[in-house]
Amino acid sequence: MSLLDLIAAADERGLAASAVACLDRCLPQPPDGADPDPLRPLWAACADPGLWPDRLAEVRAALDAVADARGAAPRVRELLGEAPAGRAAPGLREWADACSLLALAVHLGAEAGPAADAETVRRCREAGPDGAGPLPAGELRRQSRILELLAETADASSAGAGLRQVLDASAEGQRVLRAAISRQARGRG
Repeated sequence: MSLLDLIAAADERGLAASAVACLDRCLPQPPDGADPDPLRPLWAACADPGLWPDRLAEVRAALDAVADARGAAPRVRELLGEAPAGRAAPGLREWADACSLLALAVHLGAEAGPAADAETVRRCREAGPDGAGPLPAGELRRQSRILELLAETADASSAGAGLRQVLDASAEGQRVLRAAISRQARGRG
């Protein structure tokens, strides 16, 4: 299945968790003294839809207070501002799709090769990562695996374990992206 097919088939929990994971990976290394994991409150809301509105407001306020203008941070704040206030809202799928697009664009932009363009991002999501480079290919696989994990653990008895696996996969992806960006910065410096 393509990434677009997986997004189209995902349930509310899958859409919310995959979107939060995408945004989490896009955040740059936090400045000294800032919360190292500002999106953490939303992870619990992925398991419990009743928590979503309050946790979303909490995360928005926390990120607005930092006002980080580096990298994708402004776009992450913008997407959090566009997030549906209710997890059952009709706009959840569109929001998750926009988060997926941002994550792929950030990974394409961090790739040492040519700048990211909308056509490459579209092609990766429809047909796979051929020719996109290792960072975006890894991100595409990560997004697909996260959506598959969430679909496999949709029943209540394994939902928490599925979210834990997603959080771990996302954290690893975040480390990979930050390391690549750091290497690029050292190479330019």
